[in-house]
Amino acid sequence: MLIVKGAYQGGQRPTLKTFCDCLKSQHPIHQIHSLSLFIIARACASFKFIFVTMKSLLSHPPLQEINDSLLTAEGVRLLVKRDDLIHKQIQGNKWRKLEYNLEEARCQEHKLLITFGGPFSNHIYATAAAANLFGFKCIGVIRGERPASLSPTLQFAEGKGMHLHFVNRETYRLKETEMFLRQLQQQFGEFYAIPEGGTNMHALKGVEKIIGELDVEFDYLATPCGTGGTIAGLLTGLKGEKQVIGFSSLKGHDKLTAAVDKLVQDYAGTKYHNFKINFDYHFGGYAKVNGELIQFIKDFKTKYGIQLEPVYTGKMFYGLFDMIKSGRFERGSTIIALHTGGLQGLCGYPEYFDSSVFEEFF
Repeated sequence: MLIVKGAYQGGQRPTLKTFCDCLKSQHPIHQIHSLSLFIIARACASFKFIFVTMKSLLSHPPLQEINDSLLTAEGVRLLVKRDDLIHKQIQGNKWRKLEYNLEEARCQEHKLLITFGGPFSNHIYATAAAANLFGFKCIGVIRGERPASLSPTLQFAEGKGMHLHFVNRETYRLKETEMFLRQLQQQFGEFYAIPEGGTNMHALKGVEKIIGELDVEFDYLATPCGTGGTIAGLLTGLKGEKQVIGFSSLKGHDKLTAAVDKLVQDYAGTKYHNFKINFDYHFGGYAKVNGELIQFIKDFKTKYGIQLEPVYTGKMFYGLFDMIKSGRFERGSTIIALHTGGLQGLCGYPEYFDSSVFEEFF
């Protein structure tokens, strides 16, 4: 049972922010599942204490070992951190990035979330599901004009109660400016803004928790990379230990390394040098695929029972297996690969995957 002292100072009923601050100051955050904090905070609107067990999100996703003749021959151990199992609709790094943002929004007593993304965005999808689950209103600022027919991702988001606010691409590029945010505030009222992709300091705090869940010794930690938030959180959690490999889904020159360095510096006040981002497996750029990648994803599901998708996780695992085959890891190495979820993204490739593969996410 959590005992919270000081919240009722002076006989005044505390605000949710006061209550949350007292709770977090008296109990180390790793001892309080954020879902419990959400529910306590919601109950505290009338300050009646209730105890609720949330079973819909998996708080400690397992490690699954991959058994393969290639790994045996090369003397390498590969385990998958199954963050895709956290929740069917709030999977992987999207939940990790949202967890403390939602907590902060609740503690600041915001009722409305605003975030940003494209028509197939994993972040839009997950934010809509999380807002619905935890009782927030939500607006998605969507890149591009409203189409005649919404993508499955946007249909899902709208069905979860997210209001879709379409803006042209030129306007969308201004999404982080004070002027644009002020215009949104004038139109929709007070809100808590979550960046495109979910990456901010609260996101890094959520991703850090992964490190505490790794209960085996390892040498390398691998993750897909988009905005750099996930790898930055892993680095701050490891505090310079082990080696981290990011697999970029983006084509082009390396702005991503600098972005990761800045995120880590802003969060931890230092830089870590125990990471490298690999740009060899983007398959032509973001969301680009070919037949070889698609076949690899299908074979991976058949061999190991783990579903991947073509934008992030498929490319990472393809790259890992290629690097292992090429002898890039010393014998005796243990690699943990983070499955970042995003399986709803399979709906963007109906020409390659039967609808039965992704219909469970909608």
